[in-house]
Amino acid sequence: MATGAILIGILGWSIAGPATTFGAVSLSAGSITSGDLIYLVVLAFLAGFIGYFLSWPYGREIGILAAPSGLAVLALRTGSMANLMQLNPTLAQREALFATLKWEPVFWLAIVAAGFVGVLSGQRILSSSAFHRDESKPDINEGPAPASSDASRGGGREKSNANLKVYLNSIIGLAGSVLIAYFFIGLFAKDVKIFDPELGAVVGQPEVGQIAFAVIVSFGLAAFMVKTSLNISYIWPIIASALVTAFAITTYIRQDVLQYLTEHQPGAFFSNAGISILPVQMVSFGTLGAIAGYWLAIRYNFWRKHAENS
Repeated sequence: MATGAILIGILGWSIAGPATTFGAVSLSAGSITSGDLIYLVVLAFLAGFIGYFLSWPYGREIGILAAPSGLAVLALRTGSMANLMQLNPTLAQREALFATLKWEPVFWLAIVAAGFVGVLSGQRILSSSAFHRDESKPDINEGPAPASSDASRGGGREKSNANLKVYLNSIIGLAGSVLIAYFFIGLFAKDVKIFDPELGAVVGQPEVGQIAFAVIVSFGLAAFMVKTSLNISYIWPIIASALVTAFAITTYIRQDVLQYLTEHQPGAFFSNAGISILPVQMVSFGTLGAIAGYWLAIRYNFWRKHAENS
């Protein structure tokens, strides 16, 4: 985690950081060029690669924390969504802003993925090395998969049904993670809430510490639930972290709502708490929460299994 914080959070700040004091780390701010994107991808890869060796022999399980930890430092240092609203005061500017923000999380997810690739690269190098002495170490990252094992012992039809179940579980896990995280973010990302005659209520911009808590806990709960119920990896809740922002904008930022907010509310108030979270904050904190929730589910399943046997 310290490796990611240094490489991405400190070295990366010089290129990803906003040009102004109250600016935000966001592609919509226009301060991040295509060359900067490549630079961040390389830093994330190096963070994951180095993190794998620092945490060996559990590099695959722990090294993946490096890249999202680095992004989390950026997410803690950045300005807020309210700052972006104040820099884009007109309706046309905000429409263009949200059109960009809607899909910006995909870029930050690519940074996380680059860190994962760095971890896998380190694993491949070490596995082919003469110093690799733990080739029989089981892959605990995905947890037990009894359905696939049963299918392999059966015929082609059983295997096909098992594969279909895996695909369905993945789709359900992805959609469920989006909805679960979105619901709990609305509960935990709290700031002042005031009555509005048109929208019912609007919420103020949460502090960055509140955002970190809300997103980490929300995605932790999502990953815990889909792991214990569907036995799927943390990959799907992590992917969901790139979809929650788009879901919130699609649901709550219609043109009439945006026009009303622009004309009647200060830039620090939003129709939903999920909209007040920057994409870099959603993806970085969401990834850390998803990984933590997954391993909590592993521990819980282990405890429940041995409690029942005893």
